Amino acid sequence: MQIISKDQIEAVAEWGAIIQALHNGHLGDRPQNGEFFVGDAEAGLFSRGVVLAGVGAGVKIASIRAGNAARTPSLPNEHAAFLYIEEQTGVVGAFLDGPAITQLKTAADSALAASLLSREDSEVLLVLGAGPIARALTEAYLHVRPKLRHMLLWNRTPAKLEHAVQRIASLGVEVSIVDELEQAVSRADIIVSATSTATPLIAGRCVRPGTHVDLVGGYRADMQEADVELVGKARIFADDRASALASGDLCIPLSQGVIEAGSIEADLFELCQRADFSRSSADITLYKNAGGAHLDLIVSRYVLAAVNA
Repeated sequence: MQIISKDQIEAVAEWGAIIQALHNGHLGDRPQNGEFFVGDAEAGLFSRGVVLAGVGAGVKIASIRAGNAARTPSLPNEHAAFLYIEEQTGVVGAFLDGPAITQLKTAADSALAASLLSREDSEVLLVLGAGPIARALTEAYLHVRPKLRHMLLWNRTPAKLEHAVQRIASLGVEVSIVDELEQAVSRADIIVSATSTATPLIAGRCVRPGTHVDLVGGYRADMQEADVELVGKARIFADDRASALASGDLCIPLSQGVIEAGSIEADLFELCQRADFSRSSADITLYKNAGGAHLDLIVSRYVLAAVNA
């Protein structure tokens, strides 16, 4: 069994290839998924398993301790690993660094959807959050939307964004940290949020027609990054319907009667396989990135092939 480290994963990471691998993985059969969570918002054990024909199988295991970063800044709140299982033999072929795979698959998931849902002429990107996922999202979005010229960054603790400003500026993109979130929301062509908030940050009244909104952070039923007004007036898409409807961003407006279970127009499999999808310049599109072990599996297989090439 191979043990694939964070450094090995980052050494072979290439956004175009990863996004293409995800796209190809959504052209075939749907996965068989299963998951469980034990614990609460402070401490928990989370696992997702998947079997995907033509790719293999895998299990993601994560332990979550919400107070780690507060007590020890160098210690992340989540520790994880992904086990890759070979399709033909059932052999556990590799043990991959979980956070590194999560960063790649989460950002590539959103970027793939944005390449299909956002306007090609989008120029202003607003990113909420300052963690590793937010950093990966900025890189992936710049790959699929090369016309982006201005990046707005927001975080409750602005000082955490200073390093990101330097990194993004080095890519030739105008970048600024914003204090007035509602004003930034009203300026953006694309809004991506990767936070752990339980109180909505994105106000629907401020979102302009034509905007694409990507909600990444909320994974529990009490977590909500956008308010119900936005959800109610947007065209809704998701990577996985069941996971998306279990997250607060959708299950809260669902419980209030603002949307129905059928309000999700398409998942990522349908988006990748539909040649007739279109959007108007005035449509507000909302994508719920809820994740799924099949995404980890596809990216892990890409990494293994690249490492062993």
